[in-house]
Amino acid sequence: MIAPRPYTPRPYTLVAELTYRCPLRCLYCSNPLDFYRARNELSTGQWRLTLSQAAELGVVQLHLSGGEPLLRPDLPELVRHARSLDLYTNLITSGTLLDEDRLRKLRESGLDHIQLSIQGSDPANAELVAGTRSHESKLETARMVRKLEIPLTLNVVLHRLNIGHVRELIALAAELGAQRLELANTQFYGWALENRRLLMPTLDQYENAEQVVVQQIARYRGKMEIAFVRNDYLSGEPKPCMGGWGQSYICINPVGQVMPCHAASVIPGLRFESVKDLPLGRIWRDSPAINAFRGDDWMLQPCRECPRKTIDFGGCRCQAFLLTGNAAQADPICRLSPHHAAVEAARTEMAGDASQVYRDVRNSRRLSARD
Repeated sequence: MIAPRPYTPRPYTLVAELTYRCPLRCLYCSNPLDFYRARNELSTGQWRLTLSQAAELGVVQLHLSGGEPLLRPDLPELVRHARSLDLYTNLITSGTLLDEDRLRKLRESGLDHIQLSIQGSDPANAELVAGTRSHESKLETARMVRKLEIPLTLNVVLHRLNIGHVRELIALAAELGAQRLELANTQFYGWALENRRLLMPTLDQYENAEQVVVQQIARYRGKMEIAFVRNDYLSGEPKPCMGGWGQSYICINPVGQVMPCHAASVIPGLRFESVKDLPLGRIWRDSPAINAFRGDDWMLQPCRECPRKTIDFGGCRCQAFLLTGNAAQADPICRLSPHHAAVEAARTEMAGDASQVYRDVRNSRRLSARD
């Protein structure tokens, strides 16, 4: 039973995870380990209604994500509906399923922007991470996007296997004509957490990469925006939890569950209501799960009296749970956390003989059975 709340923040961003299906098997995929259970995806009509309700709530940015959203044949229709609602619409894609005809249809439907993932600067390294042959088709897609003059962001998840190639990745993005390059250090949830020993860079690798990025930001200023998303474990600073849990960001997964971030389902005891059952506005306003970590009443020490609690909101709730077993604890990334030793230990993990655990149905069934 949902009890009404007196105050509701305005959400600005909606991430619509249209499907968890994907042709890639990336080692760092943020989809849940049991993603294969999400078979009963929202219909076209349900997504249209949800987008309309999101616009009524005040959402202005829509990110169409997955999995691979291009596996949804209704994607152009959803883009057209988003355009009719004046939502700025960004497609987050692996790019391997795009051809010029599909791209033109999406542009004509009103698509504003494409964010294309690249796993590395050379085929061998990139395809080791992606788990499939895909690098050249991604580069061709990037060229096609620029040919049709659609704004392009390249996204590269950084980790031990590619962080030494930052300079080459920046040069590749410039060659492809990207307006923006996002170098996002791996966030250790989902499949990335399973592969943490393999993916965690050394502190030297991380600091060297950051120095290169700072230099290249100055070089490309005015030509290409370069964003560097820090590695929590190595930076030592907890990141703001999506601008605050349940404050401005909504994620809706393929079966319609409404969450404050894409990883929130890892926290036990939270029941995330679905737009199949309740209007989005009511869920956003009144859901116990969405309200669980709003504000600061839930905070324990040292967060409760920390002067930074309105800046970092105690860090990431999902990370706090994954590293301490209690989502209300201070994010162990913080040096003041009583659980910070777990982060220190993870920082010095050596890859050794760590094997790759690829994102696929076979492995997710194995992991589900084991857990």
